[in-house]
Amino acid sequence: MKLRRFGSALLLSLALCLLLASAAQAVQPDEVLPDPALEARARAISAGLRCLVCQNQSIDDSDAPLAKDLRLLVRERLKAGDSDQEIVDFVVARYGEFVLLKPRLSSHTLLLWLATPAVFAAALGLIWFAYRRRREAAQALAPLSVNEERRLKRLLDRR
Repeated sequence: MKLRRFGSALLLSLALCLLLASAAQAVQPDEVLPDPALEARARAISAGLRCLVCQNQSIDDSDAPLAKDLRLLVRERLKAGDSDQEIVDFVVARYGEFVLLKPRLSSHTLLLWLATPAVFAAALGLIWFAYRRRREAAQALAPLSVNEERRLKRLLDRR
């Protein structure tokens, strides 16, 4: 009984720790801008830019040296007075569209945007087709009529 309580308490404390844990930010204190409004803009921009080293994290979450350089670049451009879109365009021009965590809709990313809905539609079509075939097969196995039963009985009796 005591072991069960200990296990429950341990499980509850682990769940609580997971709920209270927040995503770690890689932004160093020396990178933070003194103006809170500019810092908020820098964080918003950084959250949308991919770390080219890690490739599955934003530059805001990555500890890679290149990510730090990009964070500093974003902050320098903000201090220079660039708009958010100008900063993103500058980084894209320098590193390509791969740097965007959410790619833009354009002619060369059209397949990327349409692939998921196309696969989903194809899956729905396959499910509908399989359902229809199954329903038709079930209807084909309907009970025999009286005449069909007599004929079947005659055929089986001949054996």
